[in-house]
Amino acid sequence: MNLFRFGLVGVVSLLCVSCDPAPPLVPLETIKTAANGSGFVVASTGQTFIPWGFNYDHDWSSRLLEDYWTSELPVVAEDFAEMKALGANVARVHLQFGKFMLAPNQPNPAALERLEQLVKIAEQMRVYLLLTGLGCYKKEDVPAWYDALSETDRWAAQAQFWGAVAARVGSSKAIFAYDLVNEPVIPDVPRPPGGWLTDTAFGNRYFVQYIVLDKAGRNSSAIARSWIQLMTAAIRAHDPDPLFTVGLLPFPNGAGFEPAEVVKDLDFISVHVYPKENQVDASLDLLRSFQKNKPVLVEETYILNIGQTGLADFLGRSRSLALASGWIGFYWGKTLEEITPPKDVFEALMKNWLEVFKALDPNRKP
Repeated sequence: MNLFRFGLVGVVSLLCVSCDPAPPLVPLETIKTAANGSGFVVASTGQTFIPWGFNYDHDWSSRLLEDYWTSELPVVAEDFAEMKALGANVARVHLQFGKFMLAPNQPNPAALERLEQLVKIAEQMRVYLLLTGLGCYKKEDVPAWYDALSETDRWAAQAQFWGAVAARVGSSKAIFAYDLVNEPVIPDVPRPPGGWLTDTAFGNRYFVQYIVLDKAGRNSSAIARSWIQLMTAAIRAHDPDPLFTVGLLPFPNGAGFEPAEVVKDLDFISVHVYPKENQVDASLDLLRSFQKNKPVLVEETYILNIGQTGLADFLGRSRSLALASGWIGFYWGKTLEEITPPKDVFEALMKNWLEVFKALDPNRKP
């Protein structure tokens, strides 16, 4: 990859004190939800803002961002330039709890510094960040002390995580929103001690985690709302006017995070939808079940179980029917040029996805 392919002199200068000064930044504008709940707007002008971007969670070799951003930050900068060139205005990044917390009340200064550098790259590239936290994707990265905490202490440690993140980067207008956790679950039956992650992985990653191990007679929505309120309070202590969401599984009841209830404490609903071939209508019906008078973001989608035509149909109709206000797929560091022609099925899928992404860009000017 050529680091200067997209004119990255400005970004590189953020990383290298000996480089020429960066060109003046055009400040990003704060993004808010529209007053009628129909979508997102630029706060200062009221102009419609349509989130359109990528989950930037790992590279092509499946290394998580935190596994390479310390030694390969210029590569991250180039990837952001590539996403921008494709038409993205939002990148969803995933932060693992274990990388950011050395102890229940002790944030990791090195990780926070790296996050701050990432935010500077996002500002330079004019790509907003959807910060998703509390990840436990790699079991080997989850501290033993974290799994051993009681529910109360675990929640407190999670609040410490979010407070530290917001204190470090919450002042940046590049932060589109805070996604408090990816795919939370509240169990119907008690879980074993330390069983905070699901029993099976997707590949070798654990994307779903339990908020409690035992409902102990409590209502699921009451648990979810109490947890959300604790996390948002920790963030608001440092970032007084942010947007909040939670990355929900594609179930109408939100796997315990009932959309009709949790939306009372969130600014918009995020749901993960991977439509299947010949079942686009079912995916659209799913989006209808998440309509709660606040914007709906399709926070994850991809061309896994459907072809280009079907995915384009899903994206197009979910927009024309006003069932979603934004869409985020995936980007793992290979451009269309680098995967044309594709060498294997993974490159073929990504090529098909990026072609759809470019063709359906809702922000592209005629």
